[in-house]
Amino acid sequence: MTRLDHVLASPVADGITQFVAHKRVLGRRYETEAYALRLFDRHLLAQGITTLDAITPAVIEAFLAARPRPRPRSYNHLLGVLRRLFRWLVARGHFAHSPVHCPTRRASIARTPFILAPESACRLLELAAGLPDAPGATPLRGPTYHAIFALLYGLGLRVGEVRRLDVADVDRPRQLLVIRDTKFGKDRLVPFGPRLGATIERYLAARHARDRHLAGDAPLFVGRAGGRLGRQQIGCVFRGLLPALGLTVPQGTSPPRPHDLRHSFAVRTLLRWYRAGVDPAQRLLHLSTFLGHVQPESTAVYLTITSDLLGEAGRRFEAFARPLVEEVRR
Repeated sequence: MTRLDHVLASPVADGITQFVAHKRVLGRRYETEAYALRLFDRHLLAQGITTLDAITPAVIEAFLAARPRPRPRSYNHLLGVLRRLFRWLVARGHFAHSPVHCPTRRASIARTPFILAPESACRLLELAAGLPDAPGATPLRGPTYHAIFALLYGLGLRVGEVRRLDVADVDRPRQLLVIRDTKFGKDRLVPFGPRLGATIERYLAARHARDRHLAGDAPLFVGRAGGRLGRQQIGCVFRGLLPALGLTVPQGTSPPRPHDLRHSFAVRTLLRWYRAGVDPAQRLLHLSTFLGHVQPESTAVYLTITSDLLGEAGRRFEAFARPLVEEVRR
């Protein structure tokens, strides 16, 4: 049994189950939060907590200490999940008072995402493709992670969107991916080009070679037990490949993570528009739609300013300003 398959059995197990169900009825996916609450449930069992009264502030503090979070944002997220759970349980009479008394940590200045250059992305895909199979590991490990990282970098998909894809979500005749029930319960169609299409075809051919009766509702990417590949597994493999890339992380920039491939896609798209002479302001809505955002303001978060972007913006401004300067000189 894996950590993700843990069966809730602590004194607060029913409350966690009902709380997560409540959040999902409201349209929240609540996957990361549910995973954190399963860890909390497992911690209570390991500490021999058998009654609700035994869940004290000291128990909460011990759990948080056992799950070290060096970044304030990550720590505050975990703390917030517990705080909302117990606030919900107090409102329903399971507790008189919430045992969550820990203060949030003061967030430092927001760190800049790491933007992966095309040559580094190509090297990442090469390394992923060369991953060997091992007993108990993800089947077709190399083709699986090569395809996953290609979709993250080439289409700017979220990690959760990639891992939730089914075989039938690949519309090969129209060269589309059907992204279902994504953030805020939206669906969208994401087109892919011939190079990504070839990558997907090779991966599907390998899957069909292993399972000639592969069903359309089967997960596109499978984990060790044949179920859907987990977010933590993808992150672990990604981090394991990073040392071989020889990347230099600038001061103030976060260490690379899978979600940065989505940031890299957005920045690369903007840079391509600059170099093609396209006005990014006129196309930002297109990028927002492609990324699955409701409004362009959400997309702006992904547009990290890089030296390449500054250079292209400077050249465009120079071309715009030169006639005005020459007219003034005349």
